[in-house]
Amino acid sequence: MAASTPYTRPYATGPARPLSTRLAYHYSLLCDIYDINMDAFDVLVLSLPTRNSTLRMRVWRALKQTGCGVLRDGVYLLPAAAAGGAGLAKMESEIKSYGGFAMTLELKPRSAGQVAHLRKLFDRSAQYGTLVQKMTATRNLLARLGSRRAQTAIRRLERAVEELSQKDFFAGEAKLQAVAALSELKRRYQETYAGGEPRFSRRSLRQFNGVRYQKRLWATRKAPWVDRLASAWLIKRFIDRDAKFVWIARPSERPRKAVGFDFDGAEFTHVKNRVTFEVLLASFGLDRDPALAAIGAAVHFLDAGGIPVPDARGLESLLKGAKEKARSDDGLLAEAMRTLDLLYAAYRSEMHNDG
Repeated sequence: MAASTPYTRPYATGPARPLSTRLAYHYSLLCDIYDINMDAFDVLVLSLPTRNSTLRMRVWRALKQTGCGVLRDGVYLLPAAAAGGAGLAKMESEIKSYGGFAMTLELKPRSAGQVAHLRKLFDRSAQYGTLVQKMTATRNLLARLGSRRAQTAIRRLERAVEELSQKDFFAGEAKLQAVAALSELKRRYQETYAGGEPRFSRRSLRQFNGVRYQKRLWATRKAPWVDRLASAWLIKRFIDRDAKFVWIARPSERPRKAVGFDFDGAEFTHVKNRVTFEVLLASFGLDRDPALAAIGAAVHFLDAGGIPVPDARGLESLLKGAKEKARSDDGLLAEAMRTLDLLYAAYRSEMHNDG
C-alpha cells in the first residue's frame, strides 16, 4: 500500500548500448508496466460496529457476492479490473454512515512472488471441484431422475458455473474441467431423453416449391426443444398453415408420407453450419424477412452455440416455462407458438419503427 520505488535495470545507465539492446530494454520496460497495471488490486480495510448485526450480514453478503479475497481479518481485495470494484467504494460509504471505519486503497505488488500470493486468494479450484462432483452424481442418476427433474438439476448446475465464473478472475484448468463436465452432462441428457441431435449434413441447400408442402403431416423427434419448436412454428405460420405434427422416438418411426425435419436423414435438417430452422428459412425463401432472420440467429445460438444473441436467453427462459407447464408435446408446441408469435410481432414492430 506504500508507494512503490521506481523500477531500474542494470543497463538503464552507463555506457551506450547497441540500438537493438536499447529497443529491447524499452520494450521490456513497457511490458513490466503493463503487467503491474494488470496485477493492481483494490483494497477495502474495514472495522464494523460491534452491535450492528444487520450491517455485518449485509457487508458479508456483498463481499461474498463480489468475490473478494481475504488478505487478513478486515482487509479485503479485488483485482482492479474486476467489475465489482465500484462496490468496494459503495461499501466504504455505507460502513462510514453507520459509524464504522472503512477505507479503500490501491495495492500494487512489487514482485512476481507477491502477485502469485495474492492470486491464490482467488483460487476457485475447490469450488469447481464440488460442482464437478455434483455433475458426476447427476449424470449417474439421469435415468432415475426423469426428464424434468434432470433438466432442473442441469439448469441449477449451469447457473452455479456461470456465477462462479463471474468471480473467477484468474481462470485456469479447473474452470475448463467444469465446463467440459457440464457439456458432457448435457450431452448425456440429450442421449437419454432427446434421442440425439441430428448431425450437420454437407449437402447443398436448394429452393423448394411450397405448393408441394400443403396440408402435410410433419414428423420430428419427440420431446421437442428450441430448434424443433421454432421449426414447427415456422412451418405452421409460413409454410403449411394446415400442417399436422407427429412426434417420433426414432427416424424409423416416421410415417411413410410424412415430411421429416430435425433428425438424421430427414428432408429438412441441419446443413453445414445451419440449424433446421435456418435451413427451412432458406429452403422456402423466408430468410429475406429480417424478423424471421433475427429469430433464426437466436435459435442457432441456443441450439448450436456460437455468437451470443441478446434475446436468446429470454426466449430460452420462456420456452423453459412453457415446458414446465405443458403436459404433452402438442401442449408444449401450443405454448411455444404463442411465445414465438409475440417475439415475431415485436421484431416486426421494432424493425418497422427503425426503418
